[in-house]
Amino acid sequence: MRINENAGNSIKIKRKQSMKYILNKLFEHQTLSYDEARMVLKNMAEGKYNESEMAAFLSVFIMRGIKIPELKGFRDALHELCIRIDLSDYNTIDLCGTGGDGKNTFNISTLSSFVVAGAGYKVTKHGNYGVSGISGSSNMLEYYGYTFTNNADLIKKQIDKANICFLHAPLFHPALKNVGQVRRNLKVKTFFNMLGPMVNPSFPQNQLVGVFSLEVARLYQYLYQETSVNFLILHSLDGYDEVSLTSQIKMISNRGEKLLSPAELGMQKLEAAQISGGESIEEAAAIFMDVLENRASEAKQNVVRVNSALAIQTIDSKLTYNQALDKATESLKSKKALNTFKILLSLR
Repeated sequence: MRINENAGNSIKIKRKQSMKYILNKLFEHQTLSYDEARMVLKNMAEGKYNESEMAAFLSVFIMRGIKIPELKGFRDALHELCIRIDLSDYNTIDLCGTGGDGKNTFNISTLSSFVVAGAGYKVTKHGNYGVSGISGSSNMLEYYGYTFTNNADLIKKQIDKANICFLHAPLFHPALKNVGQVRRNLKVKTFFNMLGPMVNPSFPQNQLVGVFSLEVARLYQYLYQETSVNFLILHSLDGYDEVSLTSQIKMISNRGEKLLSPAELGMQKLEAAQISGGESIEEAAAIFMDVLENRASEAKQNVVRVNSALAIQTIDSKLTYNQALDKATESLKSKKALNTFKILLSLR
């Protein structure tokens, strides 16, 4: 009798882990529990679902918002599965946006990462190829000859010599390998965009995170408040996942919330066309280097300066915003940021 009971329980468990069961539950407008969400993502990583099943699963969350237990379960599964890199000896910060805002800006957070590193702070930049945009941070570094690595000794060497390392997500998250092609085929933002900033494999003590909607900002606020991370969440009210200077910006941190205008950040309001990222990786790369070489427009320079300043103030809270902006400006204008970029590329 006990053998039959055990066999019956095993069948029930397998049924509840099947994508058919999960999809039927979602199609009935139910929310996945934390354990179910965690289980599904781990099964994805292990290749238990085919591409059609994964595409259907991802599509559900494109059509309806993700709930806190679901996002938390997905995040924790990636934490459990990731290849961790221990950089706890350093006080580090990651500057990372969710992407998926459909705005096609130039690589603002990547450039800001080099500005912050040029100002003397330790940056563990987590990134990936662009999915819904022209150029992600990985596209940009690869274009300029950077070789992705998960070698701990080399990564620590980069932090020591250049103040920055780059953590190419697929090398640290085997779960992403099985869903990569599905995401590329869909060509729209999925909940993996939301997960990216939260699953840096070095677990930095400080994070500046840009999100594409206020709804996601609230989800992030809830989850980050459960951690020890010193965080700043950014959302421009016209839809950008960073400070775009095209509208008011919502800021949520450990210390509270603010709604600031470009003028309150000491900048003129911009138009969307002024921060466009171009129509190809080549155009995006030209803009990237123009910013580092101080050849870019004042609008592009200002956007990078502001995002960099807010990151500097996040990791160095004793500074005022204006002091942090001065540090960002000096890093960019003196070409310390450019030198940092060149040093990173040279390290092997």
